[in-house]
Amino acid sequence: MQPSPPIPEGPERRAALTAEITAGTGLNPSAIEHFLRAFYGAARTDPLLAPAFAGVTDWEAHIATITRFWSSVALMTGGYHGQPMQAHAHLRLTPSHFARWVALFEEIARAHFSAAGAAHMIDRARRIARSLEMGLIPLTLPTAHASAPQGALS
Repeated sequence: MQPSPPIPEGPERRAALTAEITAGTGLNPSAIEHFLRAFYGAARTDPLLAPAFAGVTDWEAHIATITRFWSSVALMTGGYHGQPMQAHAHLRLTPSHFARWVALFEEIARAHFSAAGAAHMIDRARRIARSLEMGLIPLTLPTAHASAPQGALS
């Protein structure tokens, strides 16, 4: 039996990828939205994370946006076209925020999804958190010491 030819880039390919991911993980936009409501409900009451969400005035609009984002990230739907780095730039997040966000995400993902679905979402959440943290928190490099020999790294 010959393998079928690859599906060219476009809506058909995206739909095929989404269907494949859904079949393997049980994830779909509705399940993701349900999870996000639970996750952000918990994040909004978390002592460390809650202040970051204080500026969100329309939670239904926010849930719709992040559902599009996570469906794009997890299911390859292509429905999100925003700029997450820019959206988070004003929040003054620290490494502690990212660590707590990931821990809470993992806990709630494991409670809401199958093992495969949770693993899929957690993998993407860790990547996103790492990317945002690297993009939003300046790297502090050690200063050169006056006693270091010229040309030597301290």
